[in-house]
Amino acid sequence: MTPRTEPAPTSPEAAPAGTHGQIAAGFAEYLASPEGPQFLNPDAVRTPGPDVPIRTVEAVGRHGPVAVRIYGEPAGTDSPALVWLHGGGFVSGSVDIPESDYLARVLADRGTPVLSVDYRLARDGVSFPIPHDDALAGWFWARKNAESLGLNPGLLCLGGAGAGGNLAVGAALYLIDAGKPLPAKLLLAYPFLDAELPPPAGGLDEAVMAGLPRHLRFTLEDCIRTAENYVGGPVSMAPSYAMPGYADPAGLPPTALLACEYDDARGSTELFASALERAAVPVSLFLAEGAVHGHLNHTAGLPEGQAALDFLARELAAATAA
Repeated sequence: MTPRTEPAPTSPEAAPAGTHGQIAAGFAEYLASPEGPQFLNPDAVRTPGPDVPIRTVEAVGRHGPVAVRIYGEPAGTDSPALVWLHGGGFVSGSVDIPESDYLARVLADRGTPVLSVDYRLARDGVSFPIPHDDALAGWFWARKNAESLGLNPGLLCLGGAGAGGNLAVGAALYLIDAGKPLPAKLLLAYPFLDAELPPPAGGLDEAVMAGLPRHLRFTLEDCIRTAENYVGGPVSMAPSYAMPGYADPAGLPPTALLACEYDDARGSTELFASALERAAVPVSLFLAEGAVHGHLNHTAGLPEGQAALDFLARELAAATAA
C-alpha cells in the first residue's frame, strides 16, 4: 500500500530544540502532558482550539462511572460522530491533552460531534481489562444515547491515538465477537498495536532518528514495557483485545490510519494496514511527513498539524452507516 501524503511546512518535530534537555518526564508522560508540545517549538504561535459547546456525562461501567466529554452539537441525523480515546501509553494522558481536546474542538467546529472517553489509566494497580472495559462503556453509552443526542447511531465512529488506538481496535474486536453493532469507521492515529515493533516499509532515516531526543523515541524496549504494564504480566499473556495487532482483523469496519514518518512504531501501523487489506477491510493510510510519534499532540494549533487533521476530518465525513 502506498500511503497518501501531503506537503507540509518544515516541521519543528524533526529537529531537536534547545529546551529538550529540560524535559525530565518519560516518553508517555511527555506525550500526554498538555505542556509537552511547547518544548518542540517554544516560539511557535499556536492557534487556540475553537470555542465549541462542551458538557460531561457519566457512563455506567463495570469498574465504576466513566466520564465522557461531549464536544459540539449534531449538524443533523446524517452527520457522523466520533467516540475518541486519548493516548499516553496507558499510564498518562486525559481528555485535556491536545491530541484529544484540540482535535475534538476542531472536528466539532466542523460539524462532527466528538465524545471523548476518560478511561482509567493502567497505574496504581490498574491493568487490562479495566481501560478496555471503560472504552466499551463509553461506546455503549454513545450508542444507547445517540438518538437523544440527535445523532444517527449507525454513523457513530470509533477511534483513538497511540494507546487510545489500541483500545479502539480492541473494543471493535470485542463487538465483533459479541455480535454487537460495529462503528461505521475506525480512525486511528499512530496506534499502539504490537508489543514487538515490526520494521517500517522502506526503513527509517537513521540519521534523523538518531538526532531525536530520547523522549521522542518509542523503542522496542518502550513497547514491551508499555505492553507488560498494560497487560499486567508477560506479553505472552495478552489476549487479542489487549494487543490487537496480533488478532485477525477480518470483520472490522472501514479503517483510516494516520502514521508518522519519524516514528519507531510506524511499522506497526503499516503492518496493520496490510493486514486489513488482506482481510478485505477498506483502509486508508496517511503518512504525516516530518512527524514523530504523538504528532497530534506536538502540532496542535500549528500549520504542521493541519494535513493530519484534514485527513481525519475527511475520513469522518465520508463514513457511511454501519
